[in-house]
Amino acid sequence: MAAPERRRLGNSTLEVSAVGLGCMGLSGTYGPADDGESITLVHRAIDLGVNHLDSSDMYGWGHNEELIGKALKGRRDRVVLTTKFGQVQNPGGPNLVNGRPEYVVQACDASLKRLGVDVIDLYYQHRVDPTVPIEETVGGMKRCVEQGKARFLGLSEAAPDTVRRAHRIHPITALQSEYSLLYRAEAEETLPTLRELGVSFVAYSPLGRSLLTGQIQKPQDIPQGDRRLAHPRFQGDNLVKNIELVHRIEAMARDKGCTPGQLVLAWLLAQGPEVVAIPGTKRIDRLQENIGALQVRLDAADVARLSEAVPSGAAAGPRYPEAQMKGVYL
Repeated sequence: MAAPERRRLGNSTLEVSAVGLGCMGLSGTYGPADDGESITLVHRAIDLGVNHLDSSDMYGWGHNEELIGKALKGRRDRVVLTTKFGQVQNPGGPNLVNGRPEYVVQACDASLKRLGVDVIDLYYQHRVDPTVPIEETVGGMKRCVEQGKARFLGLSEAAPDTVRRAHRIHPITALQSEYSLLYRAEAEETLPTLRELGVSFVAYSPLGRSLLTGQIQKPQDIPQGDRRLAHPRFQGDNLVKNIELVHRIEAMARDKGCTPGQLVLAWLLAQGPEVVAIPGTKRIDRLQENIGALQVRLDAADVARLSEAVPSGAAAGPRYPEAQMKGVYL
């Protein structure tokens, strides 16, 4: 397998594989994960040329960063390491957000310790804190850069005006938000601002939390304990309607001689050089399939045909359960 294409992240010296690895699923979000198998997966990704690893302090509440730290022993110089702060536990309810500048520095120190590294390549605010002006939060993040703890800064699930305000305080390298053929209205609204400011778009859930792979045909295909069961897109009539959309993709993938997942990743990367994807997986075969998307060639007509097959806004059900929707695109 050829080394994956790399793309430069905006306002930075970071060059990342166009298809990276989102690490959330390695900490039990989508059912149990085995630490030994997860470390083997990360090693395999690095050996295949995937150098973009994405973690967060809230994935397993520290477990994920500790796991990635173990996996990177002797390999740190081969990856662009990114992690996020800001979500805090709220037993019995949706996560809370802390964007206070003094907390930013504390959270960064804790992440560095868990990861076992001296510096984080790209440090994100995981969710915007509506109670703290973004200028103050980014001021705290800027201190992490000045102290040599983080090299570059990013935001997650921030609306265009928030990105613009943040960028005035310190250059923003990347915005990380959900972006796929299935859920793209907010991303398409945001991209013009990012292009103007030279900010990259890091697309999480680029496979629609697996829906776009064609592997989910009924609720029973999702294991018990998997967080996706709480997501509206996988429930009742929503799932039926979304699977109908996926069938359109499957037919086009057959014509292209690739998998549905590879086709939608290729579509995403065709949206512009500032877009990179971080699909998550626990399985080496899926990792290799995702990297294989870089070999799928789409012309402008192919991209347009896919966009028309699954129009923007066609997905049934919002991106998150109602309570969590209040915390995105702020």
